Amino acid sequence: MYSHPQQGVPADEVLRLRQAAGAYIRKYREALGLSQRALAKEIGIEHYTFVSQIESGRGRVPPAQMVDWARALQIPQRTFAIQMMRFYDPLTFNMIFTEESAQLFADDRDQGDRSKVSDLEARLAKLESLVANR
Repeated sequence: MYSHPQQGVPADEVLRLRQAAGAYIRKYREALGLSQRALAKEIGIEHYTFVSQIESGRGRVPPAQMVDWARALQIPQRTFAIQMMRFYDPLTFNMIFTEESAQLFADDRDQGDRSKVSDLEARLAKLESLVANR
């Protein structure tokens, strides 16, 4: 078992994925009109340079802070977590998601697809509840 999620991934690919994660975060931050300093304040981190490190691919969002980052960037928590897994833990991501299912969570999909995902999640929850009550 790897001690770090990105072990087993070539170093140049790790850097490329971290930079892609940074671009994803920057896109949402800029769309909200937030500076790196303002985002750091929203998240509750002391040094705005940490945001810069993440956006440049030199750092990664700590798992314990993902909820705060998602909230500050106004991204649904599940979507944010899945996207961060895509960038920070690609081996696990590829074991869990098919390309088709991963596309349902891609940030460039339209609201209709997100609505379909919500509908499917609701139907799945209902089914799980019915099975659990048997």
